[in-house]
Amino acid sequence: MPSLEVELAGEPVLLLADRALCWPREATLFLADPHFGKGTAFRRSGIAVPDDTGEELERLTGLITSHQARRLVVLGDLLHARAGATERLHADLARWRAAHPSLEVILIRGNHDLRAGDPRPTFVDRVVSGPATIGPFDCCHEPRQTPGRHVLAGHLHPGFALSGRTGHSLRSPCFWLRPGLAVLPAFGAFTGLSMVDVEPGDRIILADVGQVREINPMRQPLRRG
Repeated sequence: MPSLEVELAGEPVLLLADRALCWPREATLFLADPHFGKGTAFRRSGIAVPDDTGEELERLTGLITSHQARRLVVLGDLLHARAGATERLHADLARWRAAHPSLEVILIRGNHDLRAGDPRPTFVDRVVSGPATIGPFDCCHEPRQTPGRHVLAGHLHPGFALSGRTGHSLRSPCFWLRPGLAVLPAFGAFTGLSMVDVEPGDRIILADVGQVREINPMRQPLRRG
């Protein structure tokens, strides 16, 4: 299924197969780590990879439209590197934003944003360095625990490996939930995965191949690397 409803901080939210979180009551879409311009930065360093920014923006358009979002919150690492923040990328972002004039866009600076520089006002309305309080949520880039609050974060590019009886494993981006914290998968497709260290009480929701599904992580042998 393309979405899974869970409750965070007493609020029903949707975990989306397209690796984003929707808060329907406030028409707000949260995503983390798009790393726009990563392909360009790699090509400038001599590594031949495709530029998928257009595809990612098209996917984001679909989410904004499907969920009638009025606000977009990026939990860090909007841009990958200064080398990838070209005039063409800024123009692409400006054109995308011009097509969504009523959308509010907020960026929580991530570690890559600090190096790449802020996006231009033609794309983003507000950029903040620390946690941004939005309703019952504290929006951060790097995961943390905040007493009495529910933190939404990114940064880790969380993934989980499912192992079969033959010894083969399948890696998938995932939402990693624990009390008071939700770590979102990286929105960008060209970002890599970091296998999570699960503890009792954690919830793992896989988000891949157009569907989301919850698994019992304590019953799965975890493969690192």
